[in-house]
Amino acid sequence: MKIAFLMDELRRIDPVWETTSHLMYECNERGHTVFFLQPHDLYIRDNQVVARMRNISVEHALSMEAYWEKIIECLDKEGLIFETITDMDVLFLRKNPPISYQMMEFLGPVSDKVFMVNNTIGQINGNSKVYTLNFPDIIPETHISRDPKRLKKIIDNFGGDMVIKPLKGHGGHGVIKVSNQDQENLSSLINYYIDSSKPYPERHPILVQEYLKSIKSDGDVRILLLNGEIIGAMGRKSVSGDFRTNVHAGAETFKHVITQKEIEICDIIKKRLIKDGLYFVGIDIIGDKLVEINCVSPGGIPRINRFDNVKLESKVVNFIENKLIQSKGNVN
Repeated sequence: MKIAFLMDELRRIDPVWETTSHLMYECNERGHTVFFLQPHDLYIRDNQVVARMRNISVEHALSMEAYWEKIIECLDKEGLIFETITDMDVLFLRKNPPISYQMMEFLGPVSDKVFMVNNTIGQINGNSKVYTLNFPDIIPETHISRDPKRLKKIIDNFGGDMVIKPLKGHGGHGVIKVSNQDQENLSSLINYYIDSSKPYPERHPILVQEYLKSIKSDGDVRILLLNGEIIGAMGRKSVSGDFRTNVHAGAETFKHVITQKEIEICDIIKKRLIKDGLYFVGIDIIGDKLVEINCVSPGGIPRINRFDNVKLESKVVNFIENKLIQSKGNVN
């Protein structure tokens, strides 16, 4: 198969802890032809979506570190390959957030002509924190507004700690805990986040959500789903006093055993994820509440592999191979 990975600059990645590098390595080990491109490599030629790519297929049975050195060498070679996107069998959209809307616009017309993980429209919809409102019974109490008076009243009426999140934030950036007990700073923070100096239509709506206290004692759980099915999970907990549990914010990770409640949550969201073409996602759960759906370059495979002595990237590649068998009748 021809498998392309549309992602960020490879030189900035630590391959040992990066989910994408493990997926690429597994594809290479199976003898598939692996290509690399970035969002700016996409363009239109004679009504076709085309990309400047590099073939990063290398020899097999290397260590991850040696494999990565070899594919970096491929980047330093002069030859670019200009491929029509629809000539690919699979396109992994693994650019880290924030989402590139121009990239999605370019790929949209061919999203039904090449198997994408994940689907462009699905990523655009699922990328927003508003997407969890499709499942109102299993998420924390949530409000979204650009009106400072309304937001302050919500927090005052709630009577306890709440969390403010930018709608397009990622990696825990911009997420803060607020309280009606800190009136002096509360109004200032709300006004800052919505940019209240602007006319009402130009302000930024923000999400205000119930603060789940178990995050402090127990942390949260990252669950990886493949075609709606659980393939692995890990726990995450802050070690710095920060209530955020994002690995990029300094949280530690640990082995986690899936609970019955977590299975039920995954069953509730499964059908919608598949419908939207969100085949490989990471969801975050605090206590018994779904707080996040990560469909843009979800991570966690290397750490879960070590905790559970598994190889989750193999399951992902099995899935895409089977998808191609079903759609084409054979794998090239």
